[in-house]
Amino acid sequence: MTRIAKRLSTVKPSASMAVSQAARELAATGVDVIDLGLGEPDFAAPLHVTEAAFKAAREGRMLYTPSLGTPELRRAVVQKLKRENGLEYAIDEIAVANGAKQIIFNALLATLNEGDEVILPAPYFVSYPEMVKLLDGVAVTPACTAENGFRLTPEVLEAAITPRTKWLFLNSPGNPSGAVYSEAQLQALGAVLNKHPHVLILSDEIYEHIRFDRRRFVSFGHACPELRERSLIVNGVSKAYAMTGWRVGYAAGPRDLIKAMATVQSQSCTSVCTVAQCAAQAALEGPQEEVERFRQAFESRRDLVTEGVRSIPGLTLAPPEGAFYAYIGCADFIGSHTRHGERIADDQDFTRFLLEEAHVAAVPGTAYGLSPFFRISTATSEVVLTEALRRIRTAVGSLKR
Repeated sequence: MTRIAKRLSTVKPSASMAVSQAARELAATGVDVIDLGLGEPDFAAPLHVTEAAFKAAREGRMLYTPSLGTPELRRAVVQKLKRENGLEYAIDEIAVANGAKQIIFNALLATLNEGDEVILPAPYFVSYPEMVKLLDGVAVTPACTAENGFRLTPEVLEAAITPRTKWLFLNSPGNPSGAVYSEAQLQALGAVLNKHPHVLILSDEIYEHIRFDRRRFVSFGHACPELRERSLIVNGVSKAYAMTGWRVGYAAGPRDLIKAMATVQSQSCTSVCTVAQCAAQAALEGPQEEVERFRQAFESRRDLVTEGVRSIPGLTLAPPEGAFYAYIGCADFIGSHTRHGERIADDQDFTRFLLEEAHVAAVPGTAYGLSPFFRISTATSEVVLTEALRRIRTAVGSLKR
């Protein structure tokens, strides 16, 4: 029998992946399942991106690249940060990895010691705490309530910081809540962080371009330039350019941290696929019209889902400010019973009920550290979302409260 490392004993697989796997298994039995578990745009990547990949392959650009990424892609990231975010970085302050997820993992692996604490405002992206635990850190998960727009406040941040705090993670627009921080809100958090020079800041900005109601995006680096030397700005091409499977993320940060992350990457995956890097370069440097077209579609879908949820008695949803998720409150149904007499004890039971009764796959709020909620992805077509909402409405209407 294989002896599995002890560090894996407390680490759970990705909840969104697990939900999608359960949906696939049910669908394999012949059931018509709508999978709203994974956050993945249903658009094709912009044509000039795939053309750049074809061109790179035809030209034989298939050899190893530097661990931190090709100079051309890193320069494209430098220009993107300057053009769109007002940030000035040098090429040796840029890292490229296999998705923003690996960027985050590399940063943690390069910095965390046993017992170090990482503040993860809840609700958080499902992989954050598992990465921390995998690397022998301690996840600190202060609740950011719906009443506060699912945003971290200065008071809650101050209370969460201890001498063992190594990192604070911020995610704006946020997954799963869609919360977007304003410049003033980021600066208020920065004022707290200024008092605690031992705390590093990771700003996950992967949903930067997906924001609604003409809401302005402000990078943490722009809002708090005084914290530049302990901030890591994380982004990638997966969401804005519908390139999830290309697996290209990037980060900008202090040289010593970027150098340490390069060491981690050189001894793990070596580098990112060369052709994918060429495609990412084309995405950042090429026409941006498709990004706006995608954003408009996501906003229309947000509107559809918001109105649809409001029409279902017992469910709650404030309009998400960005990203492509709906984090729906289901507190009124906790303690209810199904038509088979089964009790809904928590949001895990509720999403299990949705899958079995409505044949709609959703992720329970427990996976994001804040209950009772469930998350659905709104990154699919309006036709699919309309049918999913119809099924949810019918299913919850059968519950006995």
